[in-house]
Amino acid sequence: MNTLGQALSEYLDLRRGLGFKMRDAGLLLPRFVAFMDERQAPYITAQLALEWAQQAQTVQPAEWARRLCFVRGFARYRRATDGRTEVPPSELLPHRSTRARPHIYSEEEVLRLLDAALQLPTKWPSTPLRPRVFHCLLGLLSVTGLRISEALDLKLDDVDLQQGVLTIRAAKLGRWRLVPIHASTVTALADYLLRREQLLGATTSRFVFVSSRGTRLDIGRVHRVFYTLSRQTGLRAHGASSGPRLHDFRHRFAVLTLLRWYQAGDDPARQLSVLSTYLGHVYVAGTYWYLNAWPELMAQAMARLERRWGDAP
Repeated sequence: MNTLGQALSEYLDLRRGLGFKMRDAGLLLPRFVAFMDERQAPYITAQLALEWAQQAQTVQPAEWARRLCFVRGFARYRRATDGRTEVPPSELLPHRSTRARPHIYSEEEVLRLLDAALQLPTKWPSTPLRPRVFHCLLGLLSVTGLRISEALDLKLDDVDLQQGVLTIRAAKLGRWRLVPIHASTVTALADYLLRREQLLGATTSRFVFVSSRGTRLDIGRVHRVFYTLSRQTGLRAHGASSGPRLHDFRHRFAVLTLLRWYQAGDDPARQLSVLSTYLGHVYVAGTYWYLNAWPELMAQAMARLERRWGDAP
């Protein structure tokens, strides 16, 4: 019979082969196996899983529940080859997460951020390209609804300016999709890429958005620059630990698209699958959330129903 360590390696390979990235689970589950080895426990029990999950005393209960959830998935897999394995019941460490209501940027707020990006310092260790990198990146997020990881993983070969299409290869579960872009976005991208080539040449990284060293732009640096720009433009208070996020550009795109459909007299419910595909949602339910989470959308939906009822014989 395989050891827990061998079983974990097979489990992670299987899940990743199915398209799951398993980043956090891949970091935490080896620690669980090491914990089991320290206890000289040959098989998983609910009690040991609970003890391990609650070892970290400085985190929120939601993190305990998340850690136990990782073990639960591994235990289900392990039980097929070791009948002694106990799968931790779902009633252990129950936690209902609440989805924060995102900030929907106004057109003025987006423009302020883009203008502020163009004022970023260009002196060493920065480069003259730095303002253009962040100006184009934030603009692209606001008009396409891309995930930040998808935008940062874009390569030059993924950008078809003639057809006005982006190829997204870093979507969830290893999926890829085509994202058509507006002519104005094509123009902005073409301008940025021309400046990029003039300043960095053709021998630099193949990623679209690059650092001052010509390498793929680091997501941590992007967040830090975004927080700076948010404070400069009044979107985030100085020293505040919360405020508008980069991911909120994605929410803005979805909500405004649905509102435009309502205002144009279209039926968003019928076109929801189109928006879901464009955003790269695995399930349409992920897109449907926008319909019931925003008062503006609910008001439009109710108005549509009232018109239908009024027209009914």
